[in-house]
Amino acid sequence: MIRRATPDDVPAILGLIHDLATYEKAAHEVRATEEQLRAALFGDAPAVFAHVATEDTEDGADGEGHRTGEVVGFAMWFLNFSTWRGAHGVYLEDLYVRPDRRGGGHGRALLAELARICAERGYQRLEWSVLDWNDPAIGFYRSLGAVSLDEWTTFRLTDEPLRLLAERATA
Repeated sequence: MIRRATPDDVPAILGLIHDLATYEKAAHEVRATEEQLRAALFGDAPAVFAHVATEDTEDGADGEGHRTGEVVGFAMWFLNFSTWRGAHGVYLEDLYVRPDRRGGGHGRALLAELARICAERGYQRLEWSVLDWNDPAIGFYRSLGAVSLDEWTTFRLTDEPLRLLAERATA
């Protein structure tokens, strides 16, 4: 099942973020906390959103008979804007499904839900980045009809270079 994340999902999402970072050989870069995620996703004016993929637990219900599900994957995304198309799009920051749950359609279902949101709201693009060595993910994305933008290079400023540039702006 694919559904919007709730505040109760934050611990599971953070655990999956750590798993993803380990898979991408960057576990040392994760600084996010549950409090930060809860504020970003569920604060007064959230600018980032998440959906989760769940599977029913063994008993399938909590102690009061409500359906429950174990979070096995997530998609975290935010809006971007295309000046060329004059419309918003979705930028998928992270998509991750636990390795023992891959092949069950969770990743496809998460991307399909984001595509549905794009279509429903008139968004023109669904974009994301993938590490160039991640052949299984690249093959999966291509199987969906996604194309790589080989002529584009992603740049990033963090930590000291970001601080130094900010200081130049205020000088």
